[in-house]
Amino acid sequence: MTRTEYRWLLPSAMADPGLPDDRIRTRRTVRDWAVDLTAFLIAAGIGMLALGTIEADDTTADIVVFVDSIVGAVACCALWLRRRWPVGLAVALTLVSVVEPVAAGALLVALFSLAVHRPFKPVAIVGALALALVPVQPFLRPDPTTSFLASLLFGALLILLVISWGMAVRSRRQLVVTLRERARRAEAEAELRAEQAQRLAREAIAREMHDVLAHRLTLLSVHAGALEFRPDAPAAEIGRAAGVIRDSAHEALEDLREIIGVLRGPGDTDEAHRPQPTLATLDALVAESRLAGMRVAVDNRIAEPRDAPAATGRTVYRIAQEALTNARKHAPGTEVSLTVTGGPGEGLTVEVVNPAPAEPFERVPGSGQGLIGLTERATLAGGQLEHGPTKDGGFAVRARLPWPAA
Repeated sequence: MTRTEYRWLLPSAMADPGLPDDRIRTRRTVRDWAVDLTAFLIAAGIGMLALGTIEADDTTADIVVFVDSIVGAVACCALWLRRRWPVGLAVALTLVSVVEPVAAGALLVALFSLAVHRPFKPVAIVGALALALVPVQPFLRPDPTTSFLASLLFGALLILLVISWGMAVRSRRQLVVTLRERARRAEAEAELRAEQAQRLAREAIAREMHDVLAHRLTLLSVHAGALEFRPDAPAAEIGRAAGVIRDSAHEALEDLREIIGVLRGPGDTDEAHRPQPTLATLDALVAESRLAGMRVAVDNRIAEPRDAPAATGRTVYRIAQEALTNARKHAPGTEVSLTVTGGPGEGLTVEVVNPAPAEPFERVPGSGQGLIGLTERATLAGGQLEHGPTKDGGFAVRARLPWPAA
C-alpha cells in the first residue's frame, strides 16, 4: 500500500478484512460518520468551554464574543476536511488558535488527524510550530483564572499528547495493513505450492499412463504383424490374435482417454520404458520396507491381485509407498498396519495406520505435498482418499478406489 493510500485510510478500513487493497474507500460508513461526529463534538465542547470562560470575563466586549463564536464554529466545521488536507488545516488552525482560544479543540483534533495520516517529518514540523506558538496565545488573550505558566504547560502537554496518540494509531494501522498483506501473500504462496504439487502429480501419473499405453500399442503391433505375415494361419489362431488386437486397442483407447483427462499443459519428453508397479508387486514393497528396519503388519485380502485393473493397482501401490515412507519418517520404531480389501464390483480399499511414536526421535521436516499428490491421484482414478491423525495420536491414510465388475 502506498503512502498516498494511507492518507485516505478511514477508520472503517481497519474493521474490513478486505481493505486496504487496490481499491481506495471514498465513501464513509456508519463507523466513519460516528468517528467524525465524535471528533466534531469534542472540538465543539472544548470550544464551548473556552467561550464560556471568555463570556465570564466582564471586560470582554460582546462583539469579541460574537466573533469568537463564529470563528470557533467555522474551525469545528473545517474538521470534516481534515483527511483531505491535514497539513494545511493543522497549520491554519495553529495560527488561528493563537488569537482565538475557541479554536483550541479543533486544533487538537487536526493535529491528531495529521499524526494519523502523515509521516513523521510533516507532523514534527507542524507540531514544532504549534509548540512554538503556545506561549503567544496566553500572552495575547490571557485567562484571568489561570496563570501564564499553567496555561503554557497545559497547552504544550495537550499538543504533545494528541500528536503522540495519533502517531500510535498510525503505527497500529500500518501494522494491521502489513499483517494483512503478509497473510494474503502467505495464502497465495500456499495455494501456488498446492497447485504445483497437483500439477507434478498429474504429470507423473500421465507419464506412467504413457508407459502403459506404449506397452499396449507395442502388443497390438506385434499381433497385427503376425497376422500380416501369417495370412494362412489356422482360423482359431487368427481369431485369438484378432481378439488380442481388439482388447489391446480398447485398453489403449481407455489409457489415452485417461492421459488426456490427466495431463494439463505441454507434454514431457518420452522416458525410457520402465516396469510399472501393480497390486501384485505390493508384497515386494512391504519386503523392501522390512529390510529397511520397519515393522509392517499386512492384511491383504485380495485373492488374485493380478486381476485388479492396472491403473487401480498402480494407484494402490503409490498410496502404500507414500504412507509407509511417511510412517518411517514421522513414527520410527512403530508397527505399521497395511490393509487391502475389496474385489470386482465392490471397489478396492487400502488403509495404512501407524500409532504415535513411543520414543523421542529427530523429526524430519515435511511439507505435506506428498499427501496432496496422493489425494490428486486417488481423485483422478475415480476414488477418494482421506488422511489425518487418529484418536491415539497416530496417523491414518485410507483410500477407496473403483474396481469394475468382471
